[in-house]
Amino acid sequence: MTTTAPATPAADTGTGTAAQRLGAFTAGLRHTDLPAEVVTAARLHVLDTLGCGIAALALGEAAYAVAGADEAGTAGPAAALGVPHGLPAAEAAFVNGVLCHALDFDDTHPDSVIHVSAAVTPAAFAAGQAAGADGATVLAAIVAGNEVSTRVGAAAGGQFHARGLHPSGVCGVFGATAAAARARGLDADRTAQALGIAGSMASGLLEFLADGADTKRLHPGWAAQAGITATRLAAHGARGPATVFEGVRGFYATYLHGIEVDLAPQLDTLGQSWNTPSIAYKPYPACHYTHAPVDALAGILRDNPSLRAADVASMVAYTDATGVGLVLEPAADKARPRTPYDAKFSLPFCLASLLVHGTVDVASFTPDRIADEAVLALSRSVSYEQRTYSPRPDAFGGGVRVLTTDGRTFEAELRYQRGGAENPMTEADVLDKYRANAGLVLGEDGVRALERDVTALQDHTDLGFLAVVRG
Repeated sequence: MTTTAPATPAADTGTGTAAQRLGAFTAGLRHTDLPAEVVTAARLHVLDTLGCGIAALALGEAAYAVAGADEAGTAGPAAALGVPHGLPAAEAAFVNGVLCHALDFDDTHPDSVIHVSAAVTPAAFAAGQAAGADGATVLAAIVAGNEVSTRVGAAAGGQFHARGLHPSGVCGVFGATAAAARARGLDADRTAQALGIAGSMASGLLEFLADGADTKRLHPGWAAQAGITATRLAAHGARGPATVFEGVRGFYATYLHGIEVDLAPQLDTLGQSWNTPSIAYKPYPACHYTHAPVDALAGILRDNPSLRAADVASMVAYTDATGVGLVLEPAADKARPRTPYDAKFSLPFCLASLLVHGTVDVASFTPDRIADEAVLALSRSVSYEQRTYSPRPDAFGGGVRVLTTDGRTFEAELRYQRGGAENPMTEADVLDKYRANAGLVLGEDGVRALERDVTALQDHTDLGFLAVVRG
């Protein structure tokens, strides 16, 4: 779902290769071009993203990213979560991208299946701090990055997952590059060159699913860092292939060999409709494919407050084909997650956690919790049925059927996950989530100050307010 408005950037985005059209859109975008709904959504996603990163810092997640940046001993103008001194832009973008995705609590665009903001926001902020950009420029950069990421991903119709590729990395690098280029102030040609260069930096494998390794959370960080690097190289004269998207050895032809991809319809609406408001928020810090079944079970428990974990004999989860591969198979691994991150991709574990502990939150995915035998016993009782939900590639629908020891059956299903456009979280919901997450590190005054500063982003002459995230 997109938001349509008549605003059109001054630059001509209708001619040239895909990279050139995206470059013209990005370089020409001004915050005054943006409909009010897009501005509101962009700022709220920034807050949500920063809150997720601050919570990850508080819980010691991805501490290696912070420690590695600190070990390098380099200094620069950009603020990184948990690093007491400023870092060079690329390093800060990497740290922030990793931490903002580390809890898997950050936003996702359903049509492209991309964690958008975890790469775009760090790239825009780091590049903006390095360039001395004002808040209005960075706001435009964030929206440009959102629009580029989601369009590059949506054109592929959800095919990257089937190839073992993580679209948050392989597509996210283009959004991060657009954001960095706009924040730095590159013209249309240099932005197109940067996008061409970024095509050779696109990466991200889903093999972390084999053993719960840490690599998935690195993907937005690398995309943000690569976006800064591609932009820097283009600014100093490096050239990227103009046909990076549509070429016979280009991005789609190589990563999705044998699948026809038409990016043109996504480009034709640049500056006329906006994807930013359709990026979905996450109510749970786990893979989006767990959310609808978990919410369905939560509804059953609300309607039947006497139902307890001890009453449940078995559960049947519902999800689509992509969900089966991500959160239900291999069944033996999903029944007993090997690492906390592995548990975030286990629908049996999430359902069992909700039944046993009454919630699925950031405390659900700790070493102690994933070893909880009461949860694991219930996890082993979960089977699944594959279903079809939305005509869109990935709308994350799902449900659950609960069978009790005394023969009762409870069933609930959500066609669309909570947090997306069809089943939205309210602005108050998102702000409550931000405040709870940011409050794990920042005092109440710090939480409110950062909220005020991001809400007034377009009014700031610089990004000095981000120093608060250094801790």
